[in-house]
Amino acid sequence: MRTEPAGAHDLRHHGDAEVRDDGAKLTDLAVNVRADTPPVWLRERIAGSLAGLAAYPDGRAARAAVAARHGVAVERVLLTAGAAEAFVLLARALTVRHAVVVHPQFTEPEAALRDAGHSVERVLLREEDGFRLDLAEVPEDADLVVVGNPTNPTSVLHPAATIAELARPGRTLVVDEAFLDAVPGEREALAGRTDVPGLVVLRSLTKTWGLAGLRIGYVLAAPETIAALERAQPLWPVSTPALAAAQACMEPRALAEAAHAAHRVATDRAHLVAGLREFAPDGLRVVEPAEGPFVLVRLPRATAVRRHLRDLGWAVRRGDTFPGLDEEWLRLAVRDRTTVNRFLQALDQAVTLAKG
Repeated sequence: MRTEPAGAHDLRHHGDAEVRDDGAKLTDLAVNVRADTPPVWLRERIAGSLAGLAAYPDGRAARAAVAARHGVAVERVLLTAGAAEAFVLLARALTVRHAVVVHPQFTEPEAALRDAGHSVERVLLREEDGFRLDLAEVPEDADLVVVGNPTNPTSVLHPAATIAELARPGRTLVVDEAFLDAVPGEREALAGRTDVPGLVVLRSLTKTWGLAGLRIGYVLAAPETIAALERAQPLWPVSTPALAAAQACMEPRALAEAAHAAHRVATDRAHLVAGLREFAPDGLRVVEPAEGPFVLVRLPRATAVRRHLRDLGWAVRRGDTFPGLDEEWLRLAVRDRTTVNRFLQALDQAVTLAKG
């Protein structure tokens, strides 16, 4: 197992930093939110909820809708202000002796745990293994294990059966499925499973539906875990518009649209990966198979390439803030074919400029 000093990476850096201020006019391949969202029908549902802003939020209908969508009891559902809030609640509400976070992955779980005073052990997956999950690397005495699926930023989709093998009596197994609805058929999903002891699944509605500014997600877990998290939550944590969005996104029409979008993302991702392979003579390598709405690439002089891409009007996500990665890594969000074709032309220019 590789180790790194805890302070070697900026755990608070996220893709939105690439498109703030002077990056606001750039074409965005840094943020993993589906383009052209939220759709009109969803914006209308959210707008319609504004008439009820004088009343305190009532999450019962949205909670029931999430429970029905996953076939679980409402006592197994907690609505949160995005998946990021769920990580904070877990860090504050659970008694943890030995926390383990499997990296590279979304950095907020570790940041939340450290902010709550917990020490965190990192399990660093290896590039030479395709960043696949190695069960033997996870310490047997860990009582909290966090893993993403599909993992941000590697885009690796771990088999659900492999992740489930991490479950142990007395262990909380947290699986971040924020991007699972972008996988066709939601293959390898653990959401809705009640037979895995200690399982906690996090879902986000901000990625597929373009609701990052609204903050809405949810947790699926055993009733006693949900109750503990709810006690750590402030009153009325999810706004009325966010609750309206959550309920709308659980409806059959929305689920069908999300399923269609997942297939479109898969097609667009294949086009992006095929184009990136053309840069192999320049030393570029793509982590494959990619299964999320983003891909991770390694290439020489990536820092310079990223800088030249910005000059050419493109924002991509630096990879060196993720534990287990360094300055040679970049994460690219999947976009439509036209945008990808333009990006590949810009990448060709940026690689040439970086060599000079």
